[in-house]
Amino acid sequence: MMSFYDALYLSPHLDDAVLSCGGQIYQLTQAGGSALIVTIMAGDVPSGGLSVFAQGLHDRWKLPLNASSARREEDRAACGVLGADYKHLELLDCIYRQDPESGGALYDSENALFDDLHPADRLLVNRLVEVLAQLPESDRIFAPLTIGHHVDHQLTRLAAEVWRGSGNLTYYEEYPYVVSHDAMLEKLFNDSKWQPMTVAVEDDALAARIQAIACYGSQLSTFFDDYDDISRSVCEYLQKVGGERLWHHIVL
Repeated sequence: MMSFYDALYLSPHLDDAVLSCGGQIYQLTQAGGSALIVTIMAGDVPSGGLSVFAQGLHDRWKLPLNASSARREEDRAACGVLGADYKHLELLDCIYRQDPESGGALYDSENALFDDLHPADRLLVNRLVEVLAQLPESDRIFAPLTIGHHVDHQLTRLAAEVWRGSGNLTYYEEYPYVVSHDAMLEKLFNDSKWQPMTVAVEDDALAARIQAIACYGSQLSTFFDDYDDISRSVCEYLQKVGGERLWHHIVL
């Protein structure tokens, strides 16, 4: 890593920033700027066995037990396509986190992933803030808006706001969650404290974003059918929005 970046993107998982902001990242680096993608939940799969839910996800991803290592390799390839540097933090993905008292899985179903944070997870916020404070300096910091309400996105946003304050962050809409959460978007558009802006994505940047998304082979079945579906879905959404939409929180 360098000591300074033009843009620093906080990505809860090993794909979120690329899925949502790949076009603007590519345009920045191609113009001579620098970008660092920091993935928060990139730690190794813990030893001792997986919950039934986590094992089911591994089976769907067609990955071995050490799925995190394979997913980090996918992320390195994706960042290479976009010309971005990467940093993988060691926090565990929510599907691996356990209750410190009972030892049971904190999130053991698809519905649990999009519910409120488990109380035990709030203990991670201050720990994550300490880690974020050690990152390189940057002109702009991009954090997930939490469209979709995924627990890892909530945790990342909370820590980012404690670290820098909401007025010093730029928020990105999480694609493809944003496609199916019109109510959340409407609420933002009707709130005068939130100001949207759209980054136009040129054709070469669009192609790079699609290529980078395709690097996450293990995750494609979660959102897409195949490469052609990635291309079609991403193009449709960018045409609808006019580019990659970002948000600023106006602090009065």
